[in-house]
Amino acid sequence: MKILKRVLLGLIVVLAIALLGFVIWALNPLEASPEALSALESDPIVKVTEGDYITFMPTSSEPATALVFYPGGHVDYRAYAVPLRKIAEQGYLVILLPVRLNLAFFEVNAADKAIPDFPEIQHWVVSGHSLGGVAASMYAGRNDTLDGIDFWASYPADDSLKDTDMQVMSIYGTLDMGGMEPFDTSRADLPADTEFVVIEGGNHSQFGDYGLQPGDNEATISREEQQAQVVDATVRLLKSLNE
Repeated sequence: MKILKRVLLGLIVVLAIALLGFVIWALNPLEASPEALSALESDPIVKVTEGDYITFMPTSSEPATALVFYPGGHVDYRAYAVPLRKIAEQGYLVILLPVRLNLAFFEVNAADKAIPDFPEIQHWVVSGHSLGGVAASMYAGRNDTLDGIDFWASYPADDSLKDTDMQVMSIYGTLDMGGMEPFDTSRADLPADTEFVVIEGGNHSQFGDYGLQPGDNEATISREEQQAQVVDATVRLLKSLNE
């Protein structure tokens, strides 16, 4: 009996140490660059508000369409401020969501804390990078009030979106750390009219501003060029909802 107690105590200690190690790792994500943090400052074109989530609100119009964004796993969510701000500059409300332990899987319904605050918005699109895109797809699969989903270097968790009426876009780079096979395979789980935007020379990390992610490939185009293509494609999706 004493031996069994010692074994159980040992297992509890090991699990506690493992859990503590995971929490410490999760709470120390890849850092947002100075450029990303600078993009959180308001100017005459975009008003930035930080609270339970970050909003980028264009000042020249009252947007009818909004993008809600889930960050990639183990990345400071503010690292996506630069491209998201550029989308807002085109006349769209953009909401950037923090997620528990910097892992969107732990807060799939994070969009629920933002969407009800903007009843004037007529069209909603959810988006996310990497793991954030998977979480966004899970959220979209449970909500039939959305108008679109925009994957950034990501793909759906399952085939629940295959027959959706939502507009779907998938954007990824040819040098993504995971290779092309996952994106090719994901086509079978998406609607036939999904728009695929393939960025030649783009990688996984340059969708945000947090440096080169461990295991990723070096891109052959600049971060600015890759993000410009991401922004252009996303704005095209948002614009199509108003046509």
